[in-house]
Amino acid sequence: MQSLWLIFQLLCCLCLGFVLAKRLPRIIEKIAFQLLPYFSYILLIAIAMEFSQTLGSLQQPSHILSTALQIAFATSIGAFLCCYLLYKGLGLQATQGKVSLQLLIQSCINISYAFFALLAGYVLHLLFSAMDFQVQINTWYLLLLFMWMIGLDLAYSPLDRSWLNWKILMVPVGCIFGSVAGVLLCALWLPIALQDLLMLSQGYGFYSMSGIVVSELRNAELGSIALMNDLFREIFAILLMYILGWRYPRAAISAAGATAMDVTLPMVKQACGNDFIPHAMVSGFVLSILAPIAVSVLAAI
Repeated sequence: MQSLWLIFQLLCCLCLGFVLAKRLPRIIEKIAFQLLPYFSYILLIAIAMEFSQTLGSLQQPSHILSTALQIAFATSIGAFLCCYLLYKGLGLQATQGKVSLQLLIQSCINISYAFFALLAGYVLHLLFSAMDFQVQINTWYLLLLFMWMIGLDLAYSPLDRSWLNWKILMVPVGCIFGSVAGVLLCALWLPIALQDLLMLSQGYGFYSMSGIVVSELRNAELGSIALMNDLFREIFAILLMYILGWRYPRAAISAAGATAMDVTLPMVKQACGNDFIPHAMVSGFVLSILAPIAVSVLAAI
């Protein structure tokens, strides 16, 4: 019953932000949009501080990084290949594009901020512990506020109804089935239950959400794996976008998951071209809505 209540809170905040968009006072929306780009880092600092308190109780913390890296690699490649095969079956040919070293470097710098935020949270935890100062952080309420802002942002996303056609919707479909295929492969050697692997596959790079939800509904160890898995997925999305996105844009956008409409969108525009912005916007939109629902439901089962 508690699991259903937590899922309801997530969906309610997401829908509330979407419904209240353009009805709130402009000053509130302005503050929300100014805060949104930095709020994920605030969440990561809080997550790191909260997880650091339970780090000592976890068995083999280094195993978390290794497991997350394997799952992230398998799901990213799975999404890429599944989308590629879907469009190959439809007879849609690859395209030629271009890449920019400058944008690649900037993208790597941007993703490094997330790791610096995690490090900052861990350092703060050590400082407070050294001073014998107890800090109680509840990341769940921060996540609910973040989901409200995400709903607000989605309402302003410039989606065109003409983009909602089956050729574009095949991109998120490829990500969903490719991610599942990736963890099915991981199940052959990773000592994690298949149900948990399926849950971890549904984050689609939405790291600021998945770690907290899984920790709340399951346990801290799986929550840590979920967080690092989706951080690594974002890194693999950037690499695939620049290595293969210029040639196979739809498959690269599929591998980007939920990040396609925000973090990796500038890379889509530059590496794949303006023709593929609708693919990125629709795929990112669909997966951003699906991720908290799928992760919450699978974690609650």
